[in-house]
Amino acid sequence: MRRHEIGDAQWVVVSPLLSGKSVDCGVTGKDNRLFFNAVVWTMRTGCPWADLPERFGKSNTVCKRFRRMATKGGWERAFQALQAPELDWVMLDSTVVRAHQHSAGQKKVPPPPSASDAVAGASAPTSTPVWSRWATSRA
Repeated sequence: MRRHEIGDAQWVVVSPLLSGKSVDCGVTGKDNRLFFNAVVWTMRTGCPWADLPERFGKSNTVCKRFRRMATKGGWERAFQALQAPELDWVMLDSTVVRAHQHSAGQKKVPPPPSASDAVAGASAPTSTPVWSRWATSRA
């Protein structure tokens, strides 16, 4: 099995949902698993259909078959069949879940001084209280 291909257990679940089987009326697909692996490869790599490797067959044929299956709702059925079980009842304990070493947060660095801090520093109070300066200037 190659990197972007599905396993045997997944194929057993998906194979009855694909069109082109020998029991279906119409044209029978040459290799349904090869077609499905071509679609999986395209979706996982994100490449355009034209870049499909030659081992999967003609890219235009795979693309047309993908579009036909999409309009019939076949991909929704395949997704529902392969969907993971509901995980609502799974409980996680904090002894199992660990945070990454860098998730503790940013280091506490004092912010750089702003322009308003510079103005406040220029008019810093002197050692003489303001009221005593006022009283001496009036006398």
